[in-house]
Amino acid sequence: MKRLVILLAFAFPAFTYGQQTLTLQECYQLINNYPLAKQLDLLEKQNDLDLEAINTGKLPKLDFSAQATYQSDVIQVPLSSIKPLNKDQYRSTITANQLIYDGGSIDASLKAKSAVLKTQQKQVEVNLYQLKKQVNQLYFSILLIREKKALLTAKREQLEARLKEVKSGIENGTILPASDKVLDAEMLKIERQFIEVEHNELSLFQTLSSLIGKNIEPSTTLPDAEIEINDQTLISRPELALFQLKKEQIQSSDLLLSKQNAPKISGFATGGYGNPGLNMLDNSFQTFYTVGLKLNWNVFDWNANKKKRESLLLNKEIVDNESEIFELNTQIELNQQQSEIEKLNAFITSDIASIELRKEVLKSAESQLRNGVITTSAYITELTNLFEDENTLSMHKIQLALMKADYNITKGQ
Repeated sequence: MKRLVILLAFAFPAFTYGQQTLTLQECYQLINNYPLAKQLDLLEKQNDLDLEAINTGKLPKLDFSAQATYQSDVIQVPLSSIKPLNKDQYRSTITANQLIYDGGSIDASLKAKSAVLKTQQKQVEVNLYQLKKQVNQLYFSILLIREKKALLTAKREQLEARLKEVKSGIENGTILPASDKVLDAEMLKIERQFIEVEHNELSLFQTLSSLIGKNIEPSTTLPDAEIEINDQTLISRPELALFQLKKEQIQSSDLLLSKQNAPKISGFATGGYGNPGLNMLDNSFQTFYTVGLKLNWNVFDWNANKKKRESLLLNKEIVDNESEIFELNTQIELNQQQSEIEKLNAFITSDIASIELRKEVLKSAESQLRNGVITTSAYITELTNLFEDENTLSMHKIQLALMKADYNITKGQ
């Protein structure tokens, strides 16, 4: 006997240690396993390639060209000592261009591209953040189903106890025959409810597993989350940071536009081989080269650049308007959730009072059933009434926790 106790003492902690537990906060963290999160790294890699491509604008560029032509006529000098040019001509060249000054256009392009990356990544974070409410819905739905299973278990145990008493009463002649059949039918009804609840629970676990990218066994413990809300804190949603990044992106684009019409200076060198060369009077294959500086400056573009910058300013006002609308709608949603929280608190107080009364009624019904004063159907009615009230209380408690969790997500806590 002592050996058995010792073995059980060692076995029980091992079983407890192996049991999986998953909290609501852990679910939030595991959202990063959702496939959408992969875009963060992909956007980073894409941006690195884009920046490398933009930076090549500072490197020298080599162009090779070759051509062979036949002309119907050529320039001729009316001197017998000068041989006319061939009508078939050949030329191949290599030209190197090196940007010397671009007015800061490339640097502005790099900043604009980096601003786009930050905006895109923040948008991904916003989309991932919005998944938290789906996690809340699934997490608390599982808790609600487990509460219902616990209540069904308690109801079944009560029916089993009453069924023994009723069968004993039938044998002793104090209770009418066939009264136990009503209880047997109710037991079958509970078994069907167990089947439905377990299937729903399994479906919810599968959906939650897909959402957080982790396989969750139906035996996993989901602790009741103690949710606290703080009405005093300001809204700190990632969407607000996204609006700010959008405005910074607009500023970067405006800076880039301001540099587009700036003068650009580049140096070039061309080496070639052809017939004729640079000396058009020498009718032979020659090597040649040219070096120089080149200035490009778009001094007048019909105000196209100016209009583009004015359009960007309007975009900035649009983003400010979107931010204002978002904060207004968020505050409206918070007010609605706060009202719902207060209502659920009132419901819970009423539910508790109702359950206490139902317990007193059921206690009396149990005594009456033992003495054959009421039928089993009347007893089941009172038991079901208590079960429904307890189920309603559990539902309101879970709804309250869910509403508090949603409130915190809405506020950005």
